[in-house]
Amino acid sequence: MVMETKEQVNEAELRARFEEEALPLLDQLYGAAFRMTGNEADAQDLVQDTYVRAFSSFNTFKPGTNLKAWMYRILKNSFINTYRKNQRRPQQTSDEGVQDWQLLEAASHHPVALESAEAAALDSLPDDTVREALESLSDTYREAVLLADVEGFSYKEIAEIMGTPVGTVMSRIYRGRAQLRTALADYAKRMGIGVKEDHA
Repeated sequence: MVMETKEQVNEAELRARFEEEALPLLDQLYGAAFRMTGNEADAQDLVQDTYVRAFSSFNTFKPGTNLKAWMYRILKNSFINTYRKNQRRPQQTSDEGVQDWQLLEAASHHPVALESAEAAALDSLPDDTVREALESLSDTYREAVLLADVEGFSYKEIAEIMGTPVGTVMSRIYRGRAQLRTALADYAKRMGIGVKEDHA
């Protein structure tokens, strides 16, 4: 009979805990990775790299803290290290997979949501317009808005992921939403969407 060493038992327990706790986050991390990279292959590579890095340092994760925020932080750092610095290829956009309308739907249920008239006008905007408006935001504003309104993180969790103070996160979300609202409102006006005619 082969006896397992204490180290082997601990590694097996760690692996089982990682599989149980981290693997359920796979779809959410893939969605965030796809929004970062703009294509399926790079998103899959980024998620794989994230899970490899997370597993290799899972022994440093403190149980009881926010695993989802920890994983997103690793995802973000992997993206910065691998994709933004090297720029292996230009960022591509795809018509499928990205659901930027989640941002608007989330905003309509958020305390600082778009007003209902604005939301109704925005419902008639095409997905490409929303994607372009999001892409027009600076990286820091876009990341903060997506983490808050699409991923549903709290200000504190976003601060952990972005490595910034909570006040900075709140400011970035506020300014990002304001810029997004302005960009989409300008487009709506140009297209005659939501414009009330004067019947005097």
